[in-house]
Amino acid sequence: MDRILFGDNQFFGINHISDAKSRQQQIQFKDDKSILKTLDFAMEMEVETFMCTTHDRIKNICDNFRMNPERYQNLTIYPCMPYAHKYANAITELGIMGTLQEYMPGNLMSTVWKGGVAMLSKDYLSIMKILIDAEMKMFKGINTPVIFLQNVITDLLLGLGMREVLKAFHDYIKEQYNAEAGFITMNLPMAIKQLNEAGIYNPIICTSFNQAGFRMPGGIQVYEKTIRQHKMRLIAMQIFGGGSIEPKEAIEYICSLPNITSILFGASSKHHIADTIRWIHESDKVYQNDYQFSLN
Repeated sequence: MDRILFGDNQFFGINHISDAKSRQQQIQFKDDKSILKTLDFAMEMEVETFMCTTHDRIKNICDNFRMNPERYQNLTIYPCMPYAHKYANAITELGIMGTLQEYMPGNLMSTVWKGGVAMLSKDYLSIMKILIDAEMKMFKGINTPVIFLQNVITDLLLGLGMREVLKAFHDYIKEQYNAEAGFITMNLPMAIKQLNEAGIYNPIICTSFNQAGFRMPGGIQVYEKTIRQHKMRLIAMQIFGGGSIEPKEAIEYICSLPNITSILFGASSKHHIADTIRWIHESDKVYQNDYQFSLN
């Protein structure tokens, strides 16, 4: 995995501390061209991995990638699924059958039949596979070596102790898409414990990690102990603590820690993108980090 990953929260007005900033970002990225322009700049800064949700607008962005294969030949995407609001909104606008037709891959009737049989038999793993295929439809032909389960589902399954579903997601991603499964969580200690118990070793985990303890249940010391005691490929997100930490200070803290593979961030301006990337590179030199990781 690359050391620096670029996220998509800013494109859809997701801001953890300011409604005003959220509205400003929604206006700034109201059209797809503005999203592509920002992604192009990140790529110019040699950030070539885009970690994104399966938001409806990402389909248009992927269409653009496919129409410009030479320009985006080095781009890698890490899809994060599911995007629950998409399905809720679609059912409201299109109805259940319209939603199935819009999102389900392959022949509609065979898919509905497969899903119907799964529901009647309570085969939740078959339902999960259908939904994964539906979400991955927009990424056809694009390099997606890691596919993530969103924290809303990961943490629900962790809380219910449904490790077999996490393992089924992991195995299906490998078998069907020749990719690695990743897990986004808001509870790193519980996640690594249960993933290991499910037979998933050295997992790819994306979690909040910051100097303020923002969205880190158990606190900073527990998280620092966890990454020292367990083998994993960790992606640190929300490194700025929801905006409560000075960016350079936040980056220096993350880069000072061992065993953090990648850093995920999002930004809406060239200035912030360039500064964040520069500070990560400078801090890695200070702490002598040399991250050249394989997915194997």
